[in-house]
Amino acid sequence: MDTNLSLDVFINNGMLDNTLAKDIKEEMANSGKELWESLIDFGVISSPEDFWNVIATEVGAQYISLVDFVPPQHVLDMLPAAQARMLGALPVEYRNGEGLYVCLEDPLNPQAIDDLRIATNRDIYLHVAADYEVRARIADCYGGAEAVMNDLLGELSNMNVGSQDGVDEANAAPVIKFVNLVILQAIKEKASDIHLEPFENEFKIRYRVDGALYEMSPPPVHLATPVISRVKVMAGMNIAERRVPQDGRIVMKVEQYSVDMRVNSLPTQYGESVVLRVLDRNSVSLNLDNLNLNPHIHEYILDTINKPNGIFVVTGPTGSGKTTTLYAALREVNTIDSKVLTAEDPVEYDIDGIIQVPINEAIGVSFPRVLRAFLRQDPDRILVGEIRDKDTAQIAIQAALTGHLVLSTLHTNDAAGAVTRFIDMGVQPFLLSATIIAILAQRLVRTTCPYCKTAYTPSNSLLQQLGIDSSLIGSQQFFTGTRCDKCANTGYKGRKALHELLHASDPIKDMITENVPSIILKQKAIELGMSTLREDGIQNIFEGHTTIEEVLKYT
Repeated sequence: MDTNLSLDVFINNGMLDNTLAKDIKEEMANSGKELWESLIDFGVISSPEDFWNVIATEVGAQYISLVDFVPPQHVLDMLPAAQARMLGALPVEYRNGEGLYVCLEDPLNPQAIDDLRIATNRDIYLHVAADYEVRARIADCYGGAEAVMNDLLGELSNMNVGSQDGVDEANAAPVIKFVNLVILQAIKEKASDIHLEPFENEFKIRYRVDGALYEMSPPPVHLATPVISRVKVMAGMNIAERRVPQDGRIVMKVEQYSVDMRVNSLPTQYGESVVLRVLDRNSVSLNLDNLNLNPHIHEYILDTINKPNGIFVVTGPTGSGKTTTLYAALREVNTIDSKVLTAEDPVEYDIDGIIQVPINEAIGVSFPRVLRAFLRQDPDRILVGEIRDKDTAQIAIQAALTGHLVLSTLHTNDAAGAVTRFIDMGVQPFLLSATIIAILAQRLVRTTCPYCKTAYTPSNSLLQQLGIDSSLIGSQQFFTGTRCDKCANTGYKGRKALHELLHASDPIKDMITENVPSIILKQKAIELGMSTLREDGIQNIFEGHTTIEEVLKYT
């Protein structure tokens, strides 16, 4: 359901003003919550029923509950399964001499009623029920997204693949529908990546949601070429060239949102493996207040980004949220009196007021070259997407020494390891100690689904792996997700960052200058009060945010 339209209903009813509506949208973007959940959080309504009653009043319909309700079979037969799934419509009642009453997933969409009238050749009337109840009943009665996919796979199985390069098939209606459905389903599931992987005897399609990969129903293996060619057409890539890696970009309109996807193809033994990185700019709230940071970390970052010069590094593996943290930090200082420049490969999120430069090695626009140019652009703060080599590191150091604040990322396992990485790149230890402000190591762990979160007693072996003595936990509760429809039966919904902050205090700077091993540096930092990633993970387990398994996996 269109969030803006729904909010307009509450604004027009005098239950919201525009400022509060904006705050609610921000909270939704950050938390992944539904609109009715955020309205409850903000005290606008007190229950989901209140929300759907307001929507029902708006469209002049009656609110009903679909809990434990199954429509009669003769009513269900009045609407074909494909139409019910496509329009998000559930027939609930037929009244002789009047017409067919339906519940819609989106009751604010008048076009659906017109489409239903044509599909059934009957007068259509509306009842309103919670969209998640409508969705669940449609899946129960007609089959859900998997059934839609199976219908399409049936069409695809009957296709003949003619041309070797798959050009004609890439533009065939079933292939276009299939690729669009794969992308839309991925976005609906809040996937960060879509993997299309051809093998000798199968063609796998997988989504990465909250860091974990899930496989969907695979299409026939002989359709790998047309499906991949279709993605390459959408991404503006050369579909005749399948011998070298290529990069492209897809921008799609999904409901009221624009979704950006980076596309990369890789030649393999059995065809091209293609990965789409979904950059849904509306699902990322680039605001420090919305990142749910530990108060100590939050205050430290705010203090650091207001310093006049130095280097602040966020470290962690790919996909650990490093860039999001730095963007959120930059948003705090994106003011009229501050000049901010970024060099990125590629630019992931557009921010008004910040000058962002995409790196393009093919034409010589490299990190070192851009950074040298930055120093002649009179910046106050510089974001370097990643410090990869000696030249980039040395220019970043030079920028910090000449009065600029430099923010960047590195790929290391922990905070202390970043010091070793800098020195391995060829940075002189005394220069690093003179410029480094802090190193923040970060990991993302999945958070326990709030809808099926249940207390349980973990096994002694699990606690031992975590380094906790079971005899000392007392009344401490542990939680796990028992799996439900809301979390796609995973037990997890959303992610949260764990942090390890190495503050470059004088004792730490002295040890950097002396080039001590990273393990000794880490031990000293712990003595001085640094919480490790594992310790932060344990704290999040005790607070019920995540599970033992997640913390063991990522720390």
